[in-house]
Amino acid sequence: MSDRTQLLLFNLGERRYAVNLFSVERVVFIVDITPLPKAPEIVLGVVNVGGEIVPVYDLRKRFRVANRQIKLSDQLILAKTSKQRVALTADTVSGVLDLPAERITTAQKIVTDVQYVEGVVKLEDGLVLIHDLDEFLSPREEIALDQALEEVTEPMLRNV
Repeated sequence: MSDRTQLLLFNLGERRYAVNLFSVERVVFIVDITPLPKAPEIVLGVVNVGGEIVPVYDLRKRFRVANRQIKLSDQLILAKTSKQRVALTADTVSGVLDLPAERITTAQKIVTDVQYVEGVVKLEDGLVLIHDLDEFLSPREEIALDQALEEVTEPMLRNV
C-alpha cells in the first residue's frame, strides 16, 4: 500500500481543484455536448465515449464559480465513479501532483458542512480542494440523472 497520493489538478477560472488520479481515464478537449432534458441542473448534457453515453457535469455550477461560455480550449476530464463514467468540465488541466498522503487534510478539519470535498492540500501558492466524485451528486440528482439518461437515443450523439 502506497503512502503517496496522485492528484489531477485542474482550473476553473483562477481557482484550482483536484480529483484522485486513479479515477481519471483521460483528458480530452471539449466536444459538442448533447443537451439532456430533465437532467439535474449541474449536468450540461451527454457525450458519446466509445459507444457509451456519459453525463457531462458542469463544475462551475457545482462549485459556484462564475458561469461563462464554453471555449474550444476547455477540457473534459473523463473519469469513473463507483457507479458510472462521467465527464467533468475544466478550463484547463494543469498536471499531476504526486505527494505524501499525510499532506492531505480532511475537509472537515478546515470547513464544516462541506460537500463533495474529500480533502485539501496546501501548496506554496494556495489551497487545492480535492473532490470526491462518488459524492458529487445528491441522491435526488442521481435519480433524476438516471431517468434522463434512460430517454437518450444513441443516434443523436457523436463519439469522443
